[in-house]
Amino acid sequence: MKRWLLRIAVFCLLLAMLAAVWLWQDMQRQLHAPMPVAETTTLEIKSGTSLRGLSQELVARGWLAQPYYLLLHARYTGDGGRIKAGEYAVTPGTTPQELLDQIVAGRVVQHTLTVVEGWNYRDLLRALRRHERIENTLAPELIDDPAGLMQALQLDDDHPEGRFYPDTYHFPSGTTDADFLRRAYRRMAETLAQEWQKRGADLPYDNAYEALIMASIIEKETAVPAERDEIAGVFVRRLQKGMRLQTDPTVIYAMGQQYDGNIRRKDLQIDSPYNTYVSDGLPPTPIALPGRESIHAALHPAAGSALYFVSRGDGSHYFSDTLREHNRAVAKYQLGRDIDLEKE
Repeated sequence: MKRWLLRIAVFCLLLAMLAAVWLWQDMQRQLHAPMPVAETTTLEIKSGTSLRGLSQELVARGWLAQPYYLLLHARYTGDGGRIKAGEYAVTPGTTPQELLDQIVAGRVVQHTLTVVEGWNYRDLLRALRRHERIENTLAPELIDDPAGLMQALQLDDDHPEGRFYPDTYHFPSGTTDADFLRRAYRRMAETLAQEWQKRGADLPYDNAYEALIMASIIEKETAVPAERDEIAGVFVRRLQKGMRLQTDPTVIYAMGQQYDGNIRRKDLQIDSPYNTYVSDGLPPTPIALPGRESIHAALHPAAGSALYFVSRGDGSHYFSDTLREHNRAVAKYQLGRDIDLEKE
């Protein structure tokens, strides 16, 4: 009798072992079999989603036949408590195991926003407000309250102009406008500090912020990268000689919403510290968001004797040493007169 019971027990144990092996192999097959995903699909996992909720979502999408294997595996490995919220890109061929690894690692979908060189801070705020994946937390009226904006961002500076680095940024869905701006602010601060440390000699700046102001003017003055250091050279020499900068982009900035695409003679007389036709030295703040190249140019101006330049109408400029030569260049390129600048 005892031998019979022992044989039954051994037989049941073997069956259990065979069943366990079969279940293990079946679990591995299902966890490592590609899910039926026809094209790249976004899976959004909200904050607080449990492993069971995730498994049920995958079953509802038809990506899993049943949730038990994934639940069992995740609890065995400890991954069940490490699910991270966010958007995940699920590509064809992805297995349940790979998807779980992706979610545990937090490899979320990255969205992008390009902050363009030459934008002003208002352009940046508008772009943030239009972006579908950025959470807007800053009050809309802060666009016209520079000091209030910096206070809301908990930044020490009084004015936001020029303080945010232009670049293409990658970020997950739900990033706040405030976090984005702080990140761009840090990038600008780091870039400016690096460039200031490597600055040239005999520059007319008391500090790095004045170099940033100059860089913003250079950024707005030319679309030709090769001219940046030449334009910087002109402005640096004018400052050193006590001449006013007399640069149109500062007038445009001073005009604000009144600028309609044209600068008239009366506009050059606007009473504003930003109007470098009537005010000495640099404007009180930058007038745009300058890129690294313009910052570098401001700190490494080209040597030379030119004190003037005028647009040729094709994005490039003609540089002059004297006012007489400059006036002839203006007549040629701005007024369309047939003048040979090689002849006096």
